[in-house]
Amino acid sequence: MANYHDITLALAGVCQAARLVQQFAHDGEANQAALQTSLASLLEMQPEDTLAVFGGSTDNLRLGVETLLEQLNANNPELARYWLSLVTLAGKLQQNSQAKAELARRIQYMPTQLEHYALLDEEMLEKMAMMYTDIISPLGKRIQVMGASEYLQRPAIQNRIRACLLAGVRSAMLWQQVGGSKWQILFSRRKIQQAAQQIYNSI
Repeated sequence: MANYHDITLALAGVCQAARLVQQFAHDGEANQAALQTSLASLLEMQPEDTLAVFGGSTDNLRLGVETLLEQLNANNPELARYWLSLVTLAGKLQQNSQAKAELARRIQYMPTQLEHYALLDEEMLEKMAMMYTDIISPLGKRIQVMGASEYLQRPAIQNRIRACLLAGVRSAMLWQQVGGSKWQILFSRRKIQQAAQQIYNSI
């Protein structure tokens, strides 16, 4: 039987990454606490449970749960396109053992690099962006990010957006691992919505 609590947590992680992409693209800045949580999730390769991927607290997924509830209740085509594209890319990554191995290899170096840089330093953001560009982006249709050209043209913003997309793929892979599927989004929306509301009420 599907564990909708864990499925919803992971889906909130995908939605949080998508919202961060949208914030950077339109505003040139984003929720820093949510950004820290999403990017730190890349380092959690052997978590004890689903919530451990996001720092062990549902509060770290507040933005993602809010976004998921919004997506289930209303239609935001731009945001929907981002998170559904991330789910699709995660599926393609899951099927590509070579890309998965290369991504794991690069992520293994991150703790060593974090001895010299903070997670949100430009150097680390650039490395995460390169992982997305080199490994994830070639797997499928390119995600067209909409926003203000004054921000989208800045390399620093481009790095942040790609790092968030990488984190979104990580959450989408987790979502698949805990039993998530596109069929649930179509046919079990009420169960996901109920789980998301329960999680939100507990924050």
